[in-house]
Amino acid sequence: MADDITQESSQTVAAGQLRAFIERIERLEEEKKTISDDIKEVFAEAKGNGFDVKAMRTIIRLRKKEQAEREEEEAMLDLYMAALGMV
Repeated sequence: MADDITQESSQTVAAGQLRAFIERIERLEEEKKTISDDIKEVFAEAKGNGFDVKAMRTIIRLRKKEQAEREEEEAMLDLYMAALGMV
């Protein structure tokens, strides 16, 4: 009998923890969507002011990388472009 109560309590606690995790994730997903919408608005505003959004996205992606990683990527790109006769 005591084991049944302990097991039932454990299941209740586990279910409560699971629900809390799920609800936190759902809130974060909603925040992520809101932020994503805000970013889209900024890109639309930049585009409306004559900026090239594709170039901006590339710059943002490159700024996230370390200098050495960026240089290595650029060197590989140059090598491949030269091999294809593109430079």
